[in-house]
Order: sequence, then C-alpha cells, then structure tokens
Amino acid sequence: MTQDTIQSATELLDQLRHKRVSSRELTEAAIARIERLDGKLNAVVVRDFDRARNAAATADVARSRGEDALLLGLPITVKESNDVEGLKTTWGFPAFKDYVPGNDGAAIARLRRAGAVILGKTNVPVFLADWQSANPIYGRTNNPWDVTKTPGGSTGGGAAAVASGMAALELGSDLAGSIRVPASFCGIYGLKPSYGIVPLAGMKPPFVPDGAGIPVTALGPLARTPDDIELALSVLAAPDGMECSGYRLELPLPRHEALDQFRVLMLDAHPAAECDAELKDALLGIADSLERQRVKISHTSALLPDLMETLECFGRIIRTATSRGAPAQDPVLSAHDWMDTLDLQHRIRLQWKTLFEAFDVVLAPAFGVAAFDHVDGEGERKLIINGKSTDYSAQGAWSSMAGLGNLPALAAPIGLTKNGLPIGMQIIGPYLEDRTPTHFGRLLEREFGGFRPPPGY
Repeated sequence: MTQDTIQSATELLDQLRHKRVSSRELTEAAIARIERLDGKLNAVVVRDFDRARNAAATADVARSRGEDALLLGLPITVKESNDVEGLKTTWGFPAFKDYVPGNDGAAIARLRRAGAVILGKTNVPVFLADWQSANPIYGRTNNPWDVTKTPGGSTGGGAAAVASGMAALELGSDLAGSIRVPASFCGIYGLKPSYGIVPLAGMKPPFVPDGAGIPVTALGPLARTPDDIELALSVLAAPDGMECSGYRLELPLPRHEALDQFRVLMLDAHPAAECDAELKDALLGIADSLERQRVKISHTSALLPDLMETLECFGRIIRTATSRGAPAQDPVLSAHDWMDTLDLQHRIRLQWKTLFEAFDVVLAPAFGVAAFDHVDGEGERKLIINGKSTDYSAQGAWSSMAGLGNLPALAAPIGLTKNGLPIGMQIIGPYLEDRTPTHFGRLLEREFGGFRPPPGY
C-alpha cells in the first residue's frame, strides 16, 4: 500500500487485522498525504500529528497482544466544532481563537475507545452557518473536484479530507444539511442519523454550556462507502449520560435485503426550492433504472407532510435555538409559541411515521445544485438555477424534511454533471431505522457504483 492508494475504512481495517500494514504505516501515509495535498484544499486546519503517531504506536502494541476494536489503528479526522482535549475549538469565531477544551466530547471519546487515531480537525464556516467552509481564523476550504468550488458546509473540511483520501472517516454534524450537502458536493457518503442516537455533549460553541441541544441537530459520519458509514455508526450510536442507567439502543436491521423489495417515494421538486435540471434528470434516471429492476417507485403521495409547513416549523426552531445570547433582531417566540412549535413538529413526525408504513425510503436532492463557486461576503446571496436567480437560503428546504422529522438521511453519490462535479442524493428513512437508508445506499453502490476519487487524487 502507498500513500496514494484511496481505500475504504473497512478495507484498511481488514489490512490492519491481517497485519498486512501497521497503524504507524497508515498514519504516516495519511500525514504525508495531508502535507502533500492539503495546501490547495485547506481542509485539515488543526493538526495533531505527534499525538496521532503516539496513538498509532499504542494501537500497534495492542494488536500485537491480540487485542482488537472496531476502529483500532484507523486514521480519521473530526470536525473543528467537536471538543477534543488539548486542541482548539473555535467554531470559526476570532474571539475564541485560543479556546482549548479540557475534555473530549462524548462522540470523540467513543471514537478513541474504539481505537481511532485522530489526525486533526477539519474546517468549518463561522458558527457552522453556511454551505461553504470559510472563517477568519483558518481561511477557506476548496473542493478537491474543482478548487474554484465550495466543498459545502458546514462539514466542508471533513468532506474534502475524506474525498481526497487524507482521512478514512470524518465525524461531522448536521443541522440544516451540514453533513449531507458537503458529502454531495464532494462525491462521498454522509449520514445524518436519527436525532438523539449520537450524543451531542462536547459539540457546542465555546460560549454555550453543554445542555439539551437543538431538537433537530445530529452528529454523524462521512465516509467513502456505506459499509464505512455503518461501521462508524456502530461506534457512535448509544445512550449517553443519565440515559445509560436505563436505556439501551438496538437499531433495527434493514427492512429489506434485496433492492426489488423496497418501496420508494421519489421527491424531485419542492415548493420552496429550485432543483437544477441536470440534478433532477440524474435522480429521475435512478428512479427509471430502479423501476426496470422491479422496484416500486412512486412520485407523489398524499401521506407526505406539508413541505411548506415543515419548512416554516423547521425555521422557527432554528431561529429560536440559534438566537440565544445574540441581540434580539426578530421577534422572539413566546413560551407558548415555542410549545406550539414543538407540538407541530410532533404532529409532522407522526405523519412521517404513517408515510413510512407505505414506503421504506424517500429519495430527494440533498441540495438543488452541484458544488457552486465560492461566495464571499454576507448579506443577500443568490444562486443561478436553471437560468434563474434564486434565494441562497431557500435550499435549506431540502434538508428540512429529515431535519424536522428527526429522520436518518444518507447522502449518496449518483453521478457527475457535464462539468465533472459530483451529484448527490439523500436517502431518507424511518426514525431509528438508520440501517434501512444505509443498506439502500449499499445496494445502489453495488448496482450503479459509488465513490470515485476526484481527478488527480
């Protein structure tokens, strides 16, 4: 194996278990690759190479004693917003450029216990609030498919690192598509898990104490294959803190094994957001191919929750949750309005539950365009979609469905645009049935192909 070989995490772990490679060799290869390639990407912005080398050496000693763990000796990266003991956590805020947490976040601790070797942390936008990844501290991250394009956000640095082969796995987060959009833009897989199954402790801005979190956000993995996503989820998903005394998590097996057993709802349009014709054609092409293989495909359903009501409810939750500690600009929800909002979220979640009695997965765009040119500055932003100038923020409509529903959603690559940029699709599944969309993604990978390295990588 050379440092230029891009293999899946599962393949690398198989080599480690059969002692065809050591963790030190994998880690040195990953470090060399970062040092050689990251100059033009700027993805791995907080590097922890000395401790990574020590962790790799420890993993090799453990394997020499016959020990094993799910990720033992595997080099990975994590999103900058996650607390890692001894490394800076800034969320892109210059005021917190020197903040160093004293403990690992809960998900980071699980990765370490599983034997992962943390190479460093990857770039984000300020406050994780963009579908790009740029901030005043670390600068801008570029897409390995085309450095003039964004890799997405807010887990853009992580998606670029995984797509370029600098890391085998990434721990990201997703509030409004922050895993799914970068995964789609960079041609990899990314899972927003069901809400609550991966602990959020230690993934918060430096000025906010750990607390209940936002009831639509999730931590989850980005990787090059669905098998790797499943592997990472098995490490990350479990009760935490007070819940441990009474709760156990047992995610159901996939609903079906074979592709032709799935009942699929395809959503290629949204009343609030445009979708580029080239992306829509790619989604419909997948639907046509599935139908030829006797997969039951529907393009409409009366069971679907109202998408505008969903978007409006989702927006109220995000605006309320992210306004804490900020000067009041828009009217703040009253306590009763907040409770009404949560009641509406609950009713919409019940509608999704009914829908998933008739369907197994819902397919939709992760974002309405492929990776776009870097956009500088703030204020009003526009995207040109199908020749029309459209509101930048409207694209959050695509992520709001699984977000408000607390549903698992896997971003999966399904092809390239005529300009050679990845096209992604999200596979939305029933609550707590994360293995169903992940397995559906695995079946699509077998049938149509999955990750392909960007040119030059």
